[in-house]
Amino acid sequence: MSAPRFAFTIAATDGAARTGTIAMERGTIRTPAFMPVGTAATVKAMKPADVERAGADIILGNTYHLMLRPGAERVARLGGLHAFMGWERPILTDSGGYQVMSLSELTKRSEEGVAFASHLDGTRHLITPERSIEIQRLLGSNITMAFDELVPTTSTREVQAAAMERSMRWARRSRDAFHDADGGVHAAHNAIFGIQQGALDEGLRRASADALIDIGFDGYAIGGLAVGEGQEAMFGCLDYAPGQLPADRPRYLMGVGKPDDIVGAVERGVDMFDCVMPTRSGRTGQAFTRTGPINIRNARFNEDQGPLDPECGCAVCATWSRAYLHHLVRSGEILGAMLMTEHNIAFYEALMADLRGAIAEQRLAAFASGFRARYGAGKGGQG
Repeated sequence: MSAPRFAFTIAATDGAARTGTIAMERGTIRTPAFMPVGTAATVKAMKPADVERAGADIILGNTYHLMLRPGAERVARLGGLHAFMGWERPILTDSGGYQVMSLSELTKRSEEGVAFASHLDGTRHLITPERSIEIQRLLGSNITMAFDELVPTTSTREVQAAAMERSMRWARRSRDAFHDADGGVHAAHNAIFGIQQGALDEGLRRASADALIDIGFDGYAIGGLAVGEGQEAMFGCLDYAPGQLPADRPRYLMGVGKPDDIVGAVERGVDMFDCVMPTRSGRTGQAFTRTGPINIRNARFNEDQGPLDPECGCAVCATWSRAYLHHLVRSGEILGAMLMTEHNIAFYEALMADLRGAIAEQRLAAFASGFRARYGAGKGGQG
């Protein structure tokens, strides 16, 4: 029997939290899931086999960056993103909307799409919903994201409402383009998610959810958060936003986040996450531990023979000391960034496994409370 195109199954619940699986042709994704970010066809400082060994079932690729370099058509000619980077499991690609707004200069938004200047060389480009879906198809994405318009949470309600409404029109165009391309061949093997917008306004979020449900998607993302609003405000939104989306479809919180952000979001019913934090922090000398993050550059670690995290089972913690990692990072050695990143990805994936186990065993509240108490108070020995 061939693998399904896309099948989400909830195995257990605990309050609003759920654990289950997403079955796809390229493999099964265990939820709640954390997707390491492979912006430019690489999870920075890691080989694909090591990412999989760390526990990742799926990674994220970036439409904006890959369309500019090396180019989506080139990736397609080279066999698609999976073959290009040597990752055989599922890949989710974002739509490019966030990067267009945050990285590009001289953007011009219209009903057609967004015209922008490349942050690399200033060349002009236009991304429409149809072009975003085409790029993701050329890349060979397994989970395609609808193209949306993101505006700051500090914008007026009028601006937020207009952006949300346009995003819903673009969502329908994205869905139609996804199913129409190649006579529907790509859609027959892959999935598309819609993105809820509306900032911190419950009414706008409801209207967005209703519009997306009317269009119909395989899964639903919560967009427009983790953009500077703070954890309290984000959790306030997550107290209602996931429940506005279909219970029988995956819910993906985009761009989140810190470990305690993820724990709180899982408690509120979120199933999927992505964030650059574990890789970016690894390259700058920050390691995540069960007693909080540490800065390995700190002089207190220069003769510390203990592992980054005594409770971690990753190869880095089993093999190298804090003192050695301190030396590598302070010396600017490439191996330092590689080992720190490997540990951080393993930490995030172990956290997701712990969350899945806690939900399955109906002990999520106790796990979350214990995690927050240690993670918030311990400070990882950083001082």
